[in-house]
Amino acid sequence: MIRRARSGPLRRLVVLRHAKSARPEGVADHERPLAGRGRRDAPAAGRALAEADCLPDLALCSTARRARQTWDLASAQWGTPPPVRHDRRLYAADAGTLLEVVRETPPEVETLLLLGHNPGLEELVLELAGDGLDDTLERLRTKFPTSAIAVLVWYGVTWRTLAPGAALLIALTVPRGAERA
Repeated sequence: MIRRARSGPLRRLVVLRHAKSARPEGVADHERPLAGRGRRDAPAAGRALAEADCLPDLALCSTARRARQTWDLASAQWGTPPPVRHDRRLYAADAGTLLEVVRETPPEVETLLLLGHNPGLEELVLELAGDGLDDTLERLRTKFPTSAIAVLVWYGVTWRTLAPGAALLIALTVPRGAERA
């Protein structure tokens, strides 16, 4: 169950799974680029975040090529993108490692975007969400596909206090870009 105590400002953790990647032969997993669909979906994710007024103060992004490309295409949809930190620990990270990295976020950051990979991202959101609006948790348990965006909110003085079950999952979106005719 979500903790109801309100200590500190409302904080948002926006979790974005990288867009669809290609699997070229002979290319190491870390260096896999976005596929055509990924190059269409990443800007759609950026637009969806802008339309939801969910732009971050800071972004933490995996160093994998597909994650960096997703960031570049999504953040290009915003007037002035926030600072981004590319962190190798986010590549193939489990939920525990992801939470450790998130907890290092400076306290002045109220909205943080975390861009990385499954299954770690999905596990992190499920671990942090004590509850969800509407059917968000059920949909997340079913699938957290490429380009999916989960938005968690919680109250906290610092990011260090973010704990399992402490957040509310308020949105789950899967933006898709239009195919060109």
